Amino acid sequence: MNTKFDLNTLVRPTIKALQPYSSARDEYQGNSDAMVFLDANENPFENGVNRYPDPQQRTVKALLSELKGVAQEHILLGNGSDEVLDLIFRAFCEPNQDNIITLPPTYGMYSVLAHINAIEIISVQLDADFQPKVDAILSAANSNSKLLFLCSPNNPTGNSFEAKAIERLISEFKGIVVIDEAYIDFSNAESWISKLENHPNLIVTQTLSKAYGLAGIRLGVCYASTAIIEILNRLKPPYNVNELTQQRAIAQLAEYDKTQAQVKAILAERTVLIAALSKIDFVSKIYPSDANFVLAKVDNATKRYEQLIDRGIVIRNRTTQPGCENCLRFTVGRPDENIKLIKELRRL
Repeated sequence: MNTKFDLNTLVRPTIKALQPYSSARDEYQGNSDAMVFLDANENPFENGVNRYPDPQQRTVKALLSELKGVAQEHILLGNGSDEVLDLIFRAFCEPNQDNIITLPPTYGMYSVLAHINAIEIISVQLDADFQPKVDAILSAANSNSKLLFLCSPNNPTGNSFEAKAIERLISEFKGIVVIDEAYIDFSNAESWISKLENHPNLIVTQTLSKAYGLAGIRLGVCYASTAIIEILNRLKPPYNVNELTQQRAIAQLAEYDKTQAQVKAILAERTVLIAALSKIDFVSKIYPSDANFVLAKVDNATKRYEQLIDRGIVIRNRTTQPGCENCLRFTVGRPDENIKLIKELRRL
């Protein structure tokens, strides 16, 4: 546990003083059966979406609570993980004063959100094995370092960070450690949400976009202490997760066995794809993956990317990312899609 952590010193003064907007659906939380709702200036003619959605998404949170073993008061939902991350920035980082620490190559939205919120970025590149340089990170941090972003499994590299490294960073970094677990469902590693009670400076973000196949509905999940969740709830728009998104999420979460079966199929296809890539002449290295994609080093990433585009296959060229020169990222598709990819790679 980080004994030096004091949440009160990290929250922006304007956020401490903020009185959150109280919506009609926040004020009345009783039984809705047989009630006549004339409080929110809604259109009274029922069509399934004429009423405002639950601002706290209680049914979705109840399902997540059961699946993840986390109490609902430790959960906040957002319009995609990007909104969750933006809320974290606005709660704890003072514009033109504070900074965040990122570990490239990593998810690009951390830097984008930092620029949007006028926050300085301190970058400490991952080592040759794409693992955090713990001593360098802690040395780079200063009194204005409010957030440290760890993407594990990491995008675009696919690997998970070593648990000992993460544990030390959480224990010694004086700000908040945000672990982005967008790809955790494809990994054998234990989620860090199981350690929330031991680490008050820990935030874990997850998503329904990857394993659950719900990228189109935009639903991100934040797990943290009740104190942090309370702060983020002050900032979030009252109806940030719409009714259609909540309905679709509820239906998918209720079919957890189906999701698990799809994850299992993706992992099987990942094995097939890695084996095939290892036999392609122009592939020089395949990086370990705990995600639903594979990063591979090739002879000329831009050339191979354009060749695959010409053959009707879109992958991701990551050659411009630090430590990823001439690397391509292959998302694991359906068996028929992977067969086509492998066939075209062999032709090249």
